[in-house]
Amino acid sequence: MENFNEIINSDQLVLVDFFATWCGPCKQMHPVLEQLKEDLGDAIRILKLDVEKNEALAYEYRIQSIPTLMLFKGGEVLWRQSGAMPLADLKALIAQYQ
Repeated sequence: MENFNEIINSDQLVLVDFFATWCGPCKQMHPVLEQLKEDLGDAIRILKLDVEKNEALAYEYRIQSIPTLMLFKGGEVLWRQSGAMPLADLKALIAQYQ
């Protein structure tokens, strides 16, 4: 499997969801992210990272609340937000970077 840095350094848009299994808003985001992937297909890659299993990455990216969504392309952070988001808002945001 590719490592995190290889994935976020690609030319493809990568949406990273920092979450925890016990987090209510994180659970709300799961179907939103599934629908987003279905709608956008190969235009985006979605990574879900459990902060408890990936503590070093959560620390490196200063994740202080979950869910935190980050959009990467070519290794750059294009956008970041904490908290759940509706599908329409997320799609509109991603459209700005496509």
